[in-house]
Amino acid sequence: QVQLVESGGGLVQAGGSLRLSCAVSGSIFTITMAWYRQAPGKQRDLVASITNSGRTNYADSVKGRFTISRDNTRNTVYLQMISLKPEDTAVYYCYAEAPGHYWGKGTLVTVSS
Repeated sequence: QVQLVESGGGLVQAGGSLRLSCAVSGSIFTITMAWYRQAPGKQRDLVASITNSGRTNYADSVKGRFTISRDNTRNTVYLQMISLKPEDTAVYYCYAEAPGHYWGKGTLVTVSS
């Protein structure tokens, strides 16, 4: 059974940093891994994605502040977030595209002003 387990969320002040991690359990070959986020009352949006060859893509709102990376040997994806803003407050979800599509349960990031 494939599971995506996120960690690293929490409460941080504006301007602070957090690092999210997502570990994929189960023997799957992940093609693309990504982070999405969903703020209260809003739709779930793509934050950043990375292919297994390292190609990255970012939402305009996080460019220059967030960095996505992955460790293929550990089937783990990371999201380094700096210069956090209150509008970054959301539940962050890990996503993996393999044969199939998989989602984590989410980790809450709260940025206080």
